[in-house]
Amino acid sequence: MNRIIFALILGFVLLFSACDSDKRQKVVIETEYGNMTAVLYDETPQHRDNFIKLANEGFFDDLLFHRVIKGFMIQGGDPDSRGAAPGQRLGAGGPGYTIPAEFVDQHIHLKGALSAARTGGPSNPEKKSSGSQFYVVQGKPVPEAQLNAMAQQKNYTEEQKQAYKEKGGAPFLDRDYTVFGMVIEGLDVIDKIAAVQTAPGDRPVQDVKMKVRVK
Repeated sequence: MNRIIFALILGFVLLFSACDSDKRQKVVIETEYGNMTAVLYDETPQHRDNFIKLANEGFFDDLLFHRVIKGFMIQGGDPDSRGAAPGQRLGAGGPGYTIPAEFVDQHIHLKGALSAARTGGPSNPEKKSSGSQFYVVQGKPVPEAQLNAMAQQKNYTEEQKQAYKEKGGAPFLDRDYTVFGMVIEGLDVIDKIAAVQTAPGDRPVQDVKMKVRVK
C-alpha cells in the first residue's frame, strides 16, 4: 500500500512539474533558415521581462545576426544592424541601458542556451548585460578532461558535466555571461546559421535577419 501511495504522490509531483514548465514564457526567433523556439527562465526575471518587452515592441524585427562564429555562437540584437550597409561595423548598439547580471548556477551554456551579450574588460566589472544584444550557443563537444579541470571553479554537478559531454556547449562562459533561456525547438537552425559564410569581423556575407515574437 505504501508503495502505491508513493507512486501516486510521485506521479502528481511529475505532473505538476511538467505543467509548471509549460507555464514558462516562450519566444520564437524567426529566420529564413527556420524558427527557434526558446523558453525564458523565471530565475532571470529582469532579462526575461526585458526580452519580452522588446519583442512585443517589435524591437528585434529585421535586425541581423551580425556576429557568427561556427562552433561557438550566433549573436544579434544590435539596433544599428537594421538596414546596415555591407561592411559596416556592428556590435556597439543597444537600447540605451544595461541589465544587472543574473547568474544562476543551474543555467549553463549548453548548446541552445539563450544568453545576454555584454561589454567585457575592466569597464564592466559588474558584468552587466547589454539591454538588447543576445547570443545563442552552438558550442562544440566538451572533452571530459576540460570539464574536470573546470569543475571546481565552476561548481558543476555531475548532471551538468554529463550534459556538456553529450550536448556540447561553451562552458568557459559560465558565471561570466547571463543565461536567460534555452532553445527547445530548432537547434538545427543554429547549425545552419553558424555555417554561413562570414567576412572579417564575423559578420555573415549575406545578411541573416530575424524577427522575435512572444508565443
